[in-house]
Amino acid sequence: MNTKPWKQNIILLAFVFPALIFYAAFVLAPSLGGMWYSLTDWNMLNPTYHLVGFSNYIEALTEDTAFINSIWFTLKYVVFMVILSNGLAILLAVLIESQKRAKVWYRTIFFMPNMISLIIGGFMWMFIFTRVLPYIAEHTMLHFLDQSWIGDPRYSFYSLLILSLWSGVGYLMVIYIAALQGVPQHLKEAASIDGANALQTFRNVTLPMIYPAVTIGLFLTLNGSFKVFEAVFALTKGGPGRSTQVIALNIFDEAFSQSNRYGYASAKAMILFFIVLIVTLVQLWIMKKREVEA
Repeated sequence: MNTKPWKQNIILLAFVFPALIFYAAFVLAPSLGGMWYSLTDWNMLNPTYHLVGFSNYIEALTEDTAFINSIWFTLKYVVFMVILSNGLAILLAVLIESQKRAKVWYRTIFFMPNMISLIIGGFMWMFIFTRVLPYIAEHTMLHFLDQSWIGDPRYSFYSLLILSLWSGVGYLMVIYIAALQGVPQHLKEAASIDGANALQTFRNVTLPMIYPAVTIGLFLTLNGSFKVFEAVFALTKGGPGRSTQVIALNIFDEAFSQSNRYGYASAKAMILFFIVLIVTLVQLWIMKKREVEA
């Protein structure tokens, strides 16, 4: 009997075991605990609590108007972020790869915002929206810049988009650059010989070849956009009123800032988890199907 595969498996498990312990202790255990607390009325202060079943879920989805509004606002934010962030990232990647010189500098410049905390970035952009843009509007002909970017619900959503795109597009750009570098050059040359212009070559040759990277980009933006918190917390704190309150901020307020209803907040967190899970599975299924067809 050959025992070599068993020895290899034991060695591999020995290397994985420490990481698995940390993952189980700091990710799986809290997640399972959150699932349990979502079925209770625990307020995080009283050591005793009661099992309430799915009443927290029913209340959140039928009676909590603020939470329902936060779901719709988050969905709106997700749609804009998925389209704009991936579109801009692909555009930047193509433009940078088409440059003969200074590619490294362009990559560094556009990637640098990703290295800054979104909290700090939010404070920076708050200064820009409240001080810099009004100053520019006052001393130039660009009077449309003098708006209440933070305090007006008509513009606060776009200020969140600007901050989020500024922070996240550079990371996606690097992924798409790596994918573009893996496209065989002879396929592009063959398309050019056949008479295809640059746009046709990108649509029919380059884009199908980078579908795996597009799948990753969509997954990252969907996952991150649904769970967005830092950008909203730093820039608008959900205001004015609750016009820019996302799901994560609503959960945070419910658990720590309002009534300390930790069990109820856990139920909202589980609802967010199932929303992200379903949307991600659908997205992966669609993109994997496109990859096979391409």
